[in-house]
Amino acid sequence: MRLRVATWNLWWRFGDADRRRPAVLETLRGLDADVIGLQEVWCRGTEDLASSLADDLGMHAVFGPSPDPSSWTDRLPGDADCGIGNAVLARWPVHRLHLEGLRGTGRTLLGATVDTPVGSWHVQSAHLSSSASGSALRCEQVRVIARHVVSAPPTDLPPLVLGDFNAEAASDEMRLVEGHLTAPAEPGLVLVNTRRWAADPDEPTWSPANPYVAPTGSPPSRIDHVLVGAGRGTVPLRVDRVAVFGDGPASDGIWPSDHHGVVVDLEVAGRA
Repeated sequence: MRLRVATWNLWWRFGDADRRRPAVLETLRGLDADVIGLQEVWCRGTEDLASSLADDLGMHAVFGPSPDPSSWTDRLPGDADCGIGNAVLARWPVHRLHLEGLRGTGRTLLGATVDTPVGSWHVQSAHLSSSASGSALRCEQVRVIARHVVSAPPTDLPPLVLGDFNAEAASDEMRLVEGHLTAPAEPGLVLVNTRRWAADPDEPTWSPANPYVAPTGSPPSRIDHVLVGAGRGTVPLRVDRVAVFGDGPASDGIWPSDHHGVVVDLEVAGRA
């Protein structure tokens, strides 16, 4: 059995979010993923983009708002009534497990449990600090991720961490959260970065080829990651395929986000 998972930062309300929404929906519909972690999801009142997309896609959703959206609303005063947060979408019922603000940034970690046909699955959607000099802070933030992985009730499938880490694979924070090139953030915890199976492990998710990124002058980098727990759970998974998506315009010519997403096909060992 194949399980397709993905992570994608939706760029909150920037770049005319209402005009971008059809491109986001078209991209996700074409992706046909089973579990999706989303970051920079906007909300207003009782409405949030993730739940709206889930309704259109025939999926289930949980959303966790940030306790402090000011670093986004200060840049778009016209959307000062909007919040921001992370979400998990799933083909099967999904339940919110935990929500934690990450220190000093307005960013959050959302944990959920998905009831898949092959067993329960602990899934996290994470959004870390974007400061270019924020590696030390991100190291603190990945320790929060690791703590939730080891403290959450065990599930049948190995834990899955999806997110915009704002960090490249060789960084201290990514080495720390993976836990096998340096001492792990939690004793015995290894979260393998699935980019290792990609045809091009360094294919960027933040790229000047994207017209929203080009004006920033930023170099290309792979800062969005899908991590799978090693040696945990009773239903083993094998990584089959890793790719980038959302790296071009939709059929209407609109680019859906400033980030490209990452999609991973996992095979449940021994299941047809």
